[in-house]
Amino acid sequence: MASDMAQTSFPWLSLAIFTPIVFGLLVLAVGRDSKPTVARALSLIGAIAGFLVTIPLYTGFDASTADMQFVEKSAWIVQYGVSYYLGIDGISMWFVLLTAFITIIVVLAGWEVITSRVAQYMGSFLILSGLMIGVFAALDGLLFYVFFEATLIPMYIIIGVWGGPNRVYAAFKFFLYTLLGSLLTLIAFLYLWHSAGGTFDILAWHQLPLGYTEQVLIFLAFLMAFAVKVPMWPVHTWLPDAHVEAPTGGSVVLAAIMLKLGAYGFLRLSLPIVPDAAHGLSGLMIGLSLVAVIYIGLVALVQDDMKKLVAYSSVAHMGFVTLGFFIFNTAGVEGAIVQMVSHGFVSGAMFLCIGVLYDRVHSRRIADYGGVVNTMPKFATFFVLFSMANSGLPATSGFVGEFFVIMGAVQYDFWIGLLAATALILGAAYSLWMVKRVVFGEITHQHVRELADLSGREFLILGAMAIAVIYMGVHPAPFTDVMHVSVDALLKHVAISKL
Repeated sequence: MASDMAQTSFPWLSLAIFTPIVFGLLVLAVGRDSKPTVARALSLIGAIAGFLVTIPLYTGFDASTADMQFVEKSAWIVQYGVSYYLGIDGISMWFVLLTAFITIIVVLAGWEVITSRVAQYMGSFLILSGLMIGVFAALDGLLFYVFFEATLIPMYIIIGVWGGPNRVYAAFKFFLYTLLGSLLTLIAFLYLWHSAGGTFDILAWHQLPLGYTEQVLIFLAFLMAFAVKVPMWPVHTWLPDAHVEAPTGGSVVLAAIMLKLGAYGFLRLSLPIVPDAAHGLSGLMIGLSLVAVIYIGLVALVQDDMKKLVAYSSVAHMGFVTLGFFIFNTAGVEGAIVQMVSHGFVSGAMFLCIGVLYDRVHSRRIADYGGVVNTMPKFATFFVLFSMANSGLPATSGFVGEFFVIMGAVQYDFWIGLLAATALILGAAYSLWMVKRVVFGEITHQHVRELADLSGREFLILGAMAIAVIYMGVHPAPFTDVMHVSVDALLKHVAISKL
């Protein structure tokens, strides 16, 4: 990968990371003694400020180069070769913007719903936002690891404090699964640090010559952390529990951003550092991805809890992402990255819709609804749109990434492409079956008859997500143009053996 990068004069990436963190700490500081209104207002200002400082990353981005941009580098722990080293390319840029955008949505989504410990709730999300952006921007291995692990703490608190009846069990399961996987990654990082002559520079690791056995062991160590985070089958079981127990905002961030941290790790670390092992074990990765796409799609079909259904659909959709990475062609990798961004909008919107119903009825069971369109026509319109996007309807963002990945898979192997395409059928089956039972038909429950349609705040939130889903579906060029050169450079790098 290219590493002749000019250091930028203005620290936009540091601002993107630390603006939400500072506001989060500020909210925690002033929120304890003040009214919840102050905490909410300050959180919204912090979330908007956090998003505004990411906009120059897009407007000032040069899509014609694969070099890292907006680079910041300064010594941190000199004796161990650790640097505060940040930079983004066409692969990571969209995730920084997506994280900042989703943070605004989450703050607004919890505006009226969260009534206890409001400052702590909002502060946790702002701090989490900064930490996740840090993962996407870090170019130093130890810095990456610190951000990657630190994201566990706010999410653990969010699930454990504001979650459902089994929140403590779900929070512990989430924490233990993700922590155990990550410890092996730390060992791999220390081995790479030693092999590279005492540096944690990730771009230097990309060029580091490694034997095949070393590569396989490092790949498997990375896989333990990233597969849990994605999550891939069979280490996905923490996700439905976490989603069901998490508050709506927690589910949105978990689906929209946190799952992407693992997938991003494959692109930034696994593929470029150990390319021979990535090629050698691609059959395993494709097999696990297809199991996630097909088997988990079937599991989603039998769920009676809306959140569980969407949680399992997330595992199936992320199976598309890992499939796209390991077929090693431009259509596959670009499709997978587009799918990651699209999934952020679509699954986030699905969880917001379920949250709207839950706030009114306090049930997520599909059987407790029916005929919602009769009393909530505005809500029903959004819910149907997002469900269509979830099943890959053309002209929605859900179609673009899946189409690219299927196209890449067919180029790689027709039968793999055919198996991947079954996901579109399964996606339509579970998404539209849920819509049919929840939204359409006669009203069968008195509480559905008494439902009030979307408030102005809810309409604004779902409207923003709907615009993103449709815009990305109709005009995906701005998303793909930015990543094209970086993806090509990655694939060229991965095609060259280190042996």
